[in-house]
Amino acid sequence: MTGYPLDQLYKEVAFIAYYFHWGYEEIMNMPHEERRRWCDEISDINKRLSEKEGS
Repeated sequence: MTGYPLDQLYKEVAFIAYYFHWGYEEIMNMPHEERRRWCDEISDINKRLSEKEGS
């Protein structure tokens, strides 16, 4: 059995913690799918803000 790539896990935790200021344990207790979803949501927010600034 292979686990989730550790480098990717660190990136996800750092990304969510940086933008939402959530704690390590709170983020680590999330299922992988939920962490990925929050990363996607943050990326979408950043994309919309960047597009708005470019207008």
